[in-house]
Amino acid sequence: MGFNTQSMIFTIYGDYIRHYGNKIWIGSLIRLLKEFGHNEQAVRVAVSRMVKQGWLQSERKGNKSYYFLTPRGVNRMDEAGRRIFKLDPHEWDGKWRMLMYSIPEEKRQIRDDLRKELLWSGFGSFTHSCWISPNNLEKEVKLLIEKYDIEEFVDFFVADYLGPQDNIQLVGRSWPLEEIEEKYEAFITTYGKQFIVHQSLIHEGHMSNADCFVERTKLVHEYRKFLFIDPGLPKELLPPRWNGNHAALLFRQYYQLLANPASDFFESVFEKGNDLRKKDKSYDVNDHPYIVN
Repeated sequence: MGFNTQSMIFTIYGDYIRHYGNKIWIGSLIRLLKEFGHNEQAVRVAVSRMVKQGWLQSERKGNKSYYFLTPRGVNRMDEAGRRIFKLDPHEWDGKWRMLMYSIPEEKRQIRDDLRKELLWSGFGSFTHSCWISPNNLEKEVKLLIEKYDIEEFVDFFVADYLGPQDNIQLVGRSWPLEEIEEKYEAFITTYGKQFIVHQSLIHEGHMSNADCFVERTKLVHEYRKFLFIDPGLPKELLPPRWNGNHAALLFRQYYQLLANPASDFFESVFEKGNDLRKKDKSYDVNDHPYIVN
């Protein structure tokens, strides 16, 4: 599968560069992306596009250009981080959050953006203009209402469901759980097989640090997609054998298999032209924010 240059750059910032002072010399970035088959031209085009879009900022030192994430770029990274709870089956407090809105036609763009954000936050579309979630998303809802300035068009409830059906049927009507399970199944099939192969290759000393860097980056890149499609329902509302749990365990084991050699490769590239002393002292390479305990 081809990986888009810009989204790979985001993944490498999120997974590596931000732990090393959040700044990198363009030469090092080009060298890292070469491992994925992206040429210098593609990297320069993607980087200048990311500067225009406000994700990156540049800084010159002598004849070298360095790039770092803008506050907006850092927010984008943290936004994914804020959804991590979604992959961690948690206890349910028994309450439903309901957001109802009627946003006028002339604000259609706001309505479309709001829908996207509600989906990302883990809300399910129960009926037209009525979204529900069993998770405590009061804070997120408040932020969305402020962000889109829609106080006058929305109502938010925290409620008990009194039937006549049961809570599980409510879930079935609001989220495409089967579709999500199929995506997890595909992830488990592909990456489960690769995990066994790579375990064997590493054991035999046939996998370079550069290979581990590429595979770890692809793994994070793929698994990250579940933050946006899995609503993170509490365990009481999930099917008894929810394969999101199997995928989470696979991610942890596979990530930890590749983590150290991948970081060694990154550092060997990074130390030429950048300052390794900027590395975050508390950074533990075997712990990843997508690993839930």
